[in-house]
Amino acid sequence: MRRNRLLGGVLLLSALGCGSAEEKAPPAVPAPPPPAPAAPAAAPQAAPALPAARDVAKGEATYQQLCASCHGPRGAGDGPAGQALDPKPAHHNDGAYMNALSNEHLFRVIKEGGAAVGKSPMMAPWGGALSDAQIWDVVAFVRSLAEPPYTGPKP
Repeated sequence: MRRNRLLGGVLLLSALGCGSAEEKAPPAVPAPPPPAPAAPAAAPQAAPALPAARDVAKGEATYQQLCASCHGPRGAGDGPAGQALDPKPAHHNDGAYMNALSNEHLFRVIKEGGAAVGKSPMMAPWGGALSDAQIWDVVAFVRSLAEPPYTGPKP
């Protein structure tokens, strides 16, 4: 009797598939879809076209009103408000540094602020307060400060 019970148990297990050599493969799970390609980085905005005539005198007046408190009246980075800043304001009269920068770069810094070009976020964006023509006037004035003088394309 004991033998019959043992044989019945083995047959029952075999019928259920437990321990059989023919294991059933689990259902195939579809592979996840490939990740979506990364969106291309936004291209920096190009500076608007240069106005027909730049007014250096108007640019100087705007610079004295909005920029000199940090950058100093002659662009030496020695304005009274700039003394407390870290990093210190750019020296616009340093031709070795400033002359290598494009007019479009200077325009963007003034319009969008320092953070827009990887510089200090302490340099405020003036695009909300100044028109594009006024910004180009400031760029023209800043170009007049460099020693050695700037000899590249005129803003």
